[in-house]
Amino acid sequence: MSCVIWLDFYKWAKRLELAIMESPLTASVRDLAIEARGLRKEFGRKTAVANLSLQVKRGEVFGFLGPNGAGKTTSVKMLLGLTRPTAGTATLLGQPLGSRPARAKIGFLPEHFRFHEWLTAVEFLDLHGRLYGMGQAERQATIPDLLELVGLQDRSQTPLHAFSKGMLQRIGLAQALLNSPELVFLDEPTSGLDPIGRRLVRDIINGLRQESTAVFLNSHLLSEVEKTCDRVAFIRQGVVLETIDLHSYAAEAVQVNLRVGQPTPQLLHQLSQFGQGVMLSSADGRIALQLAHEEQIPALAAWLTAQGHALYELTPQRLSLEERFLQIIGGDDEVAG
Repeated sequence: MSCVIWLDFYKWAKRLELAIMESPLTASVRDLAIEARGLRKEFGRKTAVANLSLQVKRGEVFGFLGPNGAGKTTSVKMLLGLTRPTAGTATLLGQPLGSRPARAKIGFLPEHFRFHEWLTAVEFLDLHGRLYGMGQAERQATIPDLLELVGLQDRSQTPLHAFSKGMLQRIGLAQALLNSPELVFLDEPTSGLDPIGRRLVRDIINGLRQESTAVFLNSHLLSEVEKTCDRVAFIRQGVVLETIDLHSYAAEAVQVNLRVGQPTPQLLHQLSQFGQGVMLSSADGRIALQLAHEEQIPALAAWLTAQGHALYELTPQRLSLEERFLQIIGGDDEVAG
């Protein structure tokens, strides 16, 4: 009788497992490269990350921005399984933190790397290929392509100690892509690169997106982030303050410069109903304010005219990501990735 009960229970459990796997919720989870819920990390009495919650989709380039000491490095270490969180949960590629099958599909370029300087570029990548468990034939086929991808095909036999900082950055990027990862963590990937090198990295990241590879990007070059990422999260004290979709950002966060006949203190106060950061320039008499959305511009122009103000100029200008960063994070800290 006991065996029959356990058999019935086993069949019920398998049906439940199948139902869960076919549910829309689980399907959406499978679409996520990263999901973190309430990750927290304490070092003694110090809290490095207070409450990290975010989602990164497969095939998405996701920017991770914050001032120095915001908890970015600790957050990445927790996600990579290099340090154990004090609290909270997370999954990478649908697997719990520290999962070996998931880690085999992840690439990582740290900001402060130390490579084997006595190895040549080919030897370095071959070593890491063996660490990934790649066979000799696969390594021989993959390594030349990667060297060409990062523009180092002519330096394949050069020892790493002869590489410039930019060249080391490129070979590090090749190492992060060696295992054809489904998720790549890039920490300051354009550090030390000239404009040509930065363009190369952007092209590589765009190629990864086309291959449905998720990229978790940490960079202090906000202009590069703005050109590269699909979404960005602003973090401070280990908490995500806001996440922005950069594809729709062009229609949001607009700064407007106005020039009217007689700007008065009453007008400056009334303009606050349309936006924030209202300021009058003493140099040229122009008024600047930030609107939440560009759709407010016609209403603002109509209101000024209806109030009897002579409107001589109305110039919209989209806020840069750096301006948005300072608006969300505050300007007291050094802008860093």
